[in-house]
Amino acid sequence: MQNAWIESFNGRLRDEFLNGQLFDSLLEAQVLLEDWRIDYNFNRRHSALGGMTPAAFAAAWTIINQPSLT
Repeated sequence: MQNAWIESFNGRLRDEFLNGQLFDSLLEAQVLLEDWRIDYNFNRRHSALGGMTPAAFAAAWTIINQPSLT
């Protein structure tokens, strides 16, 4: 095991996406994988972020950690 995070992500990608798909072409695989990536990175809740989506976590972090403009 080289990198625990990468190993975990690869297992999740395999379990949640690759094992459930049969691709007819490389283009189809690329399009479906991009859709899965967007859902994973922006819409899915992550336990490491306290159950928040990455987009919600980023917005909350920005509000808390950015200095006020006034």
